[in-house]
Parts: sequence; C-alpha cells; structure tokens
Amino acid sequence: MWINLLAVGLLLAVYWLRQRLSYWKHRDVAFVQPSFPYGNLAGVGKKKHMCQILQHCYQQLKGSGPFGGIYFFINPVALIIDPDLIKSVLVKDFTIFHDRNLYHNDRDDPLSRHLVAMEGSKWKNLRAKLTPTFTSGKMKLMFSTVTDVAEEFAKCMARESANRSDVEMKDLLARFTTDVIGSVAFGLECNSLKDPEAKFRAMGRKVFQPSSYRVMKIFLAAQFPKLARTLRVTLTAPDVSEFFMGVVKDTIKFRTTNHVQRNDFMTLLMKVMKDQEEHGAVGDSKDHLTMDDIAAQAFVFFLAGFETSSTTMSFCLYELALHQELQDKARQEITRVLEKHDSVSYEAIHEMKYIEMCINESLRKYPPATTLTRRVEQDYRVAGTDKVLQKGMMVAIPVYALHRDPEHFPDPERFDPERFSPEACEKRHPFVYLPFGEGPRVCIGLRFGMMQARIGLVYLLKNFRFTLAPKKMSVPLKTSPSSSILSIEGGLWLSVEKL
Repeated sequence: MWINLLAVGLLLAVYWLRQRLSYWKHRDVAFVQPSFPYGNLAGVGKKKHMCQILQHCYQQLKGSGPFGGIYFFINPVALIIDPDLIKSVLVKDFTIFHDRNLYHNDRDDPLSRHLVAMEGSKWKNLRAKLTPTFTSGKMKLMFSTVTDVAEEFAKCMARESANRSDVEMKDLLARFTTDVIGSVAFGLECNSLKDPEAKFRAMGRKVFQPSSYRVMKIFLAAQFPKLARTLRVTLTAPDVSEFFMGVVKDTIKFRTTNHVQRNDFMTLLMKVMKDQEEHGAVGDSKDHLTMDDIAAQAFVFFLAGFETSSTTMSFCLYELALHQELQDKARQEITRVLEKHDSVSYEAIHEMKYIEMCINESLRKYPPATTLTRRVEQDYRVAGTDKVLQKGMMVAIPVYALHRDPEHFPDPERFDPERFSPEACEKRHPFVYLPFGEGPRVCIGLRFGMMQARIGLVYLLKNFRFTLAPKKMSVPLKTSPSSSILSIEGGLWLSVEKL
C-alpha cells in the first residue's frame, strides 16, 4: 500500500511540475524553454551572471510582444521588453507593482527590514520621511564631508603609486566610498584609507563577498519566501548583523547623551523616531520606526552607497584608461572649470557635464543593479493585448539587456559618453536607461551616489593619469558571475602616473 501511495504521490508531483513549467505555453505567451530544477537560471552564479542569462532571454523574446515568459526555478516570471510597458510598471500603474519581491525576514534578520525590501504602507511612510535627506540642499551640506575624504584619498593614491607602478584600484575606491558613507551615514571616521583592514571595510567586504552558494540562497529565498521564513533563512551573516546593530545603538546613545547634531542620515532617522514618540506616527503602530528599523536603513545606505559608487567609478576608470583621448577630454574639463572656480566646490562639480556623461555611460554599459523586479498586487491586463499578469506574479525588467540593445544604443559595446549629451537623451525613450530604477521607488540616494562618484573621479583625474596594467587586465573586461551586483573579476589593475 505504501509503495502504491508513494508512486501516486510521485506521479502527482511530476504532473504538477509539468503543469507549472507549462504556465506560459498554456497562456499562449512566447517563452524561453525551461529545464528542471533551475528553470532558465542554469549556471547562475557559477558560469554566468544573472544579467547575462536575462540578456539571452531578452534577445530570444524580443519582437514577440511587450513581455515574454521565463522561469526562476519552477516559478513563472514575466520578462518586460517594451519600454512603454516598463513605464506602466514603474510609474503609470505603480499602485499595482509597488513591491520589489525581495526577500526579508524581520524576525530572524532585522537588517533585512530596510527601505529597498520593505513593502506596503510601511515602505510608503518611511520613504516619505527619508526623502528630505537627499534633496539638493542636503547634498550641499554633505559636500564638504565628501571632499575632506577625497583629499585623503588623493594622498593615499599618491603613496600607492609611488610604491608600485601597478595599483589595484577596485579596493582603493571601495575604501574611499566606505570612509565617505561611514562619515555621512554614521558620523564616524572609518579610516579604511589608512587601514585596509578597518572594521567597516572588512564588514562591507564580507557582505559582497562573491559566492555561488550565496547567489543561489538569495534566489531560492526570493522565490520561496514563506518556506524560507519558516526555515528561518537569513541573508546577513551574524557577525555583520551584530556589528552594525552595535554601531547604530552606540551612535544613537552617544548623540542623545551628548546632544550631538550633525547634517547626516543618522540625525534624520533619530528625528523621525523622536517625532513618533512625541506625537505618534500616522497609520498603524506596525508602521512605527523602531531601533531595528533605524539600523536596517543605516545598513542598506552604507552598503548601497559604498559598493555601487565604487563599482561605478571602477568601470569608468577602466574605460577612460582604455580610451586615453576621452580621459584627456575629461581632464581638460576639470582643469578649465577649476581655474574658473579656484576650488572643488559644489557648483564646480555640477558644471563638469562631461564627467557626468562619462559616469552615465559607465552606468549604461555596467549597471550595478542589472535587474529590477516587481510583484503584481492584482490581476493586470497588459495594454494592447488580451494577456493578464496574475496577482502574486513576479515581473523582471532586464536593465543590463536594455542598456546593451543596439535598437536603443547603437554599437552598444562601444564606450561613448556623447550618448548622454542633452540632444541624444532627448531622442531616446526615457525608459530604456534605468541604472537607478524609476518612478516612486527610484533609488533614494541617486543624487548622493552621483555626487560621490563625480568628486572621486575629479580628484583622481586632476592628479593622476591612468592606463591599463597590460599583464593584469583583460580586454574585453571579465565580470564576476557570483557577485550580487556587477563587478570586475580579479580587481581593476591600472598603471598610475602622478601629474
């Protein structure tokens, strides 16, 4: 009897899986043929980066409709191809696609309860409270903090280039952005430029340590969140969680006891929590900001701020080292603007339009966040079709594939900052370039990230010339398949000449 029951159970399981992996076929939607158990994700994190897999799917599905079908393991996912549908998902019909479908476990992993993964009314209320931190006015107040670290960065760079001809820039840039974010977010001197093994740098490095096991764990948790929470799966290492929780609690205690006021992220978070205590928060008590919430917001601001900005600068320096004529053009602009302003001021940095174009082109070719995801909150009929995206489904927007589509960016492998001249931008559909996302969930730190990258590149290019270290760097560039964000495999080795 038990053998018969087991056989029936196996047959039912096989039938269910076949039905699951025929989801798009039954709905007459063009799809990429999946395989069990990975769906269309075979090799992710080991042989291929997620962005390369989705680019291949995008190329197969393009021309077959505004979206196509793919599978993340056994879960059907709608891959959005048409820029107008992307606009609907991110902006026009945002209320139906407001959550990112990212895994978080509030009970066992409080640092995962951050703005990037947060959902529903809690996200909406917190986003509204944090947005004032990132206005242009606040950026101006933070500007001198960033330039102080950049001055130290230039000295560190001079020491490194004097000691050896070839310098690994990726880690140096991460140390620069770690010190900037540590100061702006926590009001602390991280000192990672002076000490590569400083605690903040070590913890930041640990979070982004490439691992195919971790990539798979992240995907499985995102695809089966209820099961993952039941199994108490966490994505933050215990020592990382303990360190950041401790830093936040100690910082708040010190500032409260000594009445310390700074123009930074931590002060705003403390103000939000204090206002709640004094006046109560709007909405349900579950939307109130707790100490764990503050730690989670500071944590994600630190991670996003140091890693994405340093990665963007790394890719930009690689391309400028490869194309000396573009590096010279950027340096000439820096010299001309600084002669006019006499110093690296907020106004001077924003006058350097060519530097901004170089950064934008780097973000096109190598977007740190290669994919945007959303969850469908109610059945959604796709305009101009009879197709319906069902409630609970995940939709994916393949940013990397869009950025490298020759229809939108001719000769996409070529690094050409002129793509981001005002005239070129005017001619292009605005939803084919999405390095920061778009709509109400656009990256909240966009202005800060761009400011930090511009300042870092200005200090480097005005003081040094960069060329590729021929024996250590490959052309074309190799990216790490197991990195959660797009990253250079083996580091960025450049020959550095002090000017």
